[in-house]
Amino acid sequence: MERERMAALKMLDEMNQVILGKKQFTFQVLAALLADGHILLEDIPGVGKTTLALAVSKMMGLSWKRVQFTPDVLPSDLTGFTMYRRDIQKFVYQPGAVFCNLLLADEINRTSPKTQSALLEVMEERQVTVDGETREVPVPFFVIATQNPIGATGTQRLPEAQMDRFLVSLTIGYPNFENEVLMAKDVNKGKRADRAQIIMDTDMVRRIQNNVQEIYIHDEIYAYIVKLMDATRNHPDLEMGVSPRGTIAMVKMARAVAWLSGQDFVSPLDVSGQFLAVTRHRVKLSRKAEMEERGRETVLREILESVEKPALRKM
Repeated sequence: MERERMAALKMLDEMNQVILGKKQFTFQVLAALLADGHILLEDIPGVGKTTLALAVSKMMGLSWKRVQFTPDVLPSDLTGFTMYRRDIQKFVYQPGAVFCNLLLADEINRTSPKTQSALLEVMEERQVTVDGETREVPVPFFVIATQNPIGATGTQRLPEAQMDRFLVSLTIGYPNFENEVLMAKDVNKGKRADRAQIIMDTDMVRRIQNNVQEIYIHDEIYAYIVKLMDATRNHPDLEMGVSPRGTIAMVKMARAVAWLSGQDFVSPLDVSGQFLAVTRHRVKLSRKAEMEERGRETVLREILESVEKPALRKM
C-alpha cells in the first residue's frame, strides 16, 4: 500500500506543476478519481480545466478521448452505432467516444439534453446499450466534464439526474498574481500537460481504488454524514436536497481523502472538508432564496455549521 500512496503523492505533486497555486483543487480531483468518481468542473473558459484532464490521463496511463459538446453532437457519437457493411454483408458495431478510460466532456452544457442524457447509463453502469446489445466500457472509467457558467451564451442546464452522477463539482478559479506571472513566463516552453510524466498504470489505479474502499468508517461518522444530507432536505431555502446517491458519494470521497492523507480511518474533517464539493451540484434553491439572491454555497455552509461534528474521543 505504501508504494501506491507514494505514487499518488508524486502524481499530486505533478498535478500542482500543471495547475499552479491550486493545491486544494488538485487534491480533490485526485481524491475523486481514486474514489472511482466522475468530476464536474464548473468555471469560466481558459483557466486550465482541459489542461488538467489531459495531464491526469497521461499520469495515470489511461486511454482517453475528448468530445467538444457542440449543439450538433449526437448521442451515437458517444455510445456508438451499428452500420451495414456491404463488403461482408452484415451489420457492424462502431464504438463511440465513451470506449476509453477517461472521457473529457468539454463544455458539456452546450449540447442538447438528448446528448447529455446519453451519458447517464455509462456514467452509472459503465456500459452502453445500442440496438439491444449491452457493451461494457474499459475499467477504470472516468468522466471529467467541464461546464461553462449557467447563463453564458449557448448554454443550458444539465438534467438533475445527470448532475447527480458526478461525485463532485469543483471550481478552479483565477490564478493569483504570482502564479499568473509564472504562467506568462512559461508560454514558450510548450504545454504543461505535455510535460507530465507517466506515474501509474490502470492496474495500480484499480489497486488504489480497492485500498480506498477498505478505509474504516465509524458508525458516528456514518451518522454524521446522514445528518448532513438530511439537513439539506429539510432546509427552507432548498427546494431539492441531496439524494441518497449523494450520501454514497460523500462516503466514497471521505474515504479517498483519508487514504490520500495517510490515514486508515475517516475523520469528521474528511467529511466536512468535502461537503461542499459533494453537495453543491445536487441541491436546488427555493424560489424565495433565489429572489433573495442566496447562494447555494451560503446555504450549505449554514447547514455544515448547524450539524454537530462527532468528537474523535467518542470513536
